Amino acid sequence: MGYAFRRARQIGVGNLLRGLYLRRSFTRAGILSVAAGWPLPKVINTGGSVEVGNCALFPGVRIECWEGAVVKIGKGTYLNRNTEIVAARSVIIGRDCRIARDVLIMDTDQHPIGTLPMVLRPVEIGDRVWIGSRAIVLKGVNIGHDSVIGAGAIVSKSVPPHSLVIGQAAHAVRSL
Repeated sequence: MGYAFRRARQIGVGNLLRGLYLRRSFTRAGILSVAAGWPLPKVINTGGSVEVGNCALFPGVRIECWEGAVVKIGKGTYLNRNTEIVAARSVIIGRDCRIARDVLIMDTDQHPIGTLPMVLRPVEIGDRVWIGSRAIVLKGVNIGHDSVIGAGAIVSKSVPPHSLVIGQAAHAVRSL
C-alpha cells in the first residue's frame, strides 16, 4: 500500500479533504489535516506569505498575515482549537510543536500608543515547543527549542532552550 493510502488511513479521509480545501489559503503548504468541527480554520492574508509544513489544524484556528509579513509553521506542528496567530512582520513556529487551545501569538500590539508608532517585533518559536492552553506570546519573543510554556502564561520576554515557563509574569523556573 502506498504512502498516500497509509497516511489517509492514519489521519482520516475527511480530515485530509478539509485540509485540501484549506490548502488554497496558504502561499505554500504540505499535507494538512483539519479536524471536524466549526468554525473551520481561517487564514486572513492581506499580502504576506503564509507557509506551513505537514500540520494539523483544529476548528477555530485563525491565522492573520498582514501585508509584507511572514508566517511559517514547521512540519509536524499542530494548532489546537481557537489558536490565533497575528503577524504584522514575522511569526515563525518550528517543527513538532504542540500548541494548545486558545493560545494567542502576535508580533504587534496592533495599534500605536499615543504619538508613538505601532511597534512590530518578530516572534520565533523553536522546535518541539509545547505551549499550554490560553498562553499568550507577545511581540519580540524568542522561545528556545524543547521548552514548555505553562497554561495561562504571558510570555513577554525571550525564553532560553530547554526551559519550563509558568505564570502570568512568565519567568523561567528551572532548566529542563
